[in-house]
Amino acid sequence: MSKAVRVAVGILYRDDSKILLASRPADKPWPHWWELPGGKVESTETSLEAVARELHEELGVHIEPQSATRWHTLTHHYPRGTVILELFIIKRWSGTPQPLEDQTLAWALPDQLGSIGPILPASLPILRWLQLPQRYLISSAQANPQQWLLRLEQTLQTGSHLVQFREPEWQMRANQDNQAAQDLQLCFEKTLAICTHYQAPCLVNSIHPQSWWPIARGVHLRSNDAKQLSVLPDRFHTVQAHFDLPANHLIGISAHSLTELQLAKRLHVDFAVLGHVLSTPSHPTQPPLGWDLFAQLVDAVALPVYALGGQNASTLPTALNHGAQGIAGIRQLLYSPT
Repeated sequence: MSKAVRVAVGILYRDDSKILLASRPADKPWPHWWELPGGKVESTETSLEAVARELHEELGVHIEPQSATRWHTLTHHYPRGTVILELFIIKRWSGTPQPLEDQTLAWALPDQLGSIGPILPASLPILRWLQLPQRYLISSAQANPQQWLLRLEQTLQTGSHLVQFREPEWQMRANQDNQAAQDLQLCFEKTLAICTHYQAPCLVNSIHPQSWWPIARGVHLRSNDAKQLSVLPDRFHTVQAHFDLPANHLIGISAHSLTELQLAKRLHVDFAVLGHVLSTPSHPTQPPLGWDLFAQLVDAVALPVYALGGQNASTLPTALNHGAQGIAGIRQLLYSPT
């Protein structure tokens, strides 16, 4: 078996949130397929040095080391070999990108790539990950549904969020009480309508009826529900296919250990939520993971992971510095009038 090739990839972001893609030249494998710029890491250089060199050779731009933030590492298996993609987010550079290797260049939003042309398979999960916001808001509607809906709308007005409708206690009552079931479904539908209005993807937790899952933008699997899927084939969209959901449905998983994160990776879910990272009143007797262990676990899997437990706006920079996709939380992520 041939040795895996390390490739450094630069994700160049403009101020309008568009990223740069390049079509492969006619004289290279996969001609005219679109990909993120970058290239092979030579034995004498680091991946950071490689991405700076490749972007200069391919595009004529200059990257300062402090302008490139390491993001994720992704392994992809092609029929003739394996590549290990080391990804860097780059928001500042000098020079205007030029097609110095006869490529075609295009700037596009990550969620608007359907019309640009065929995307190189290794780039597909990366572009999907780039659509994930940094804040993952979990519902807290049971006590006061109207207040939840009001604060949800106020929160979504402040910026991009991912939302999860998760009401386990309310669902338990709904299983025994028709009125509670009707009230719960109405709250879910109103939550979904607000999220749709603000273009915020809304996932439904797997504790809720499976008939709701296609209506939402995706499904968040509890860790025990995810374990029941461990026999599924190791391939893209395996969870969506199993539940007869659209291929573009987002799939998230709750995880508490490396084993559960590895299962999330094998199931090709879009992201995991790992916690609890910091001490929380809801888990007073359970020791938190802490940021160091969180970073170690995230580094072991090529997957976007949200930090859960004790998170708020002030912890977001720390989470990002420890490899997180962002932060997840309930009340601390809701808009609160001062």
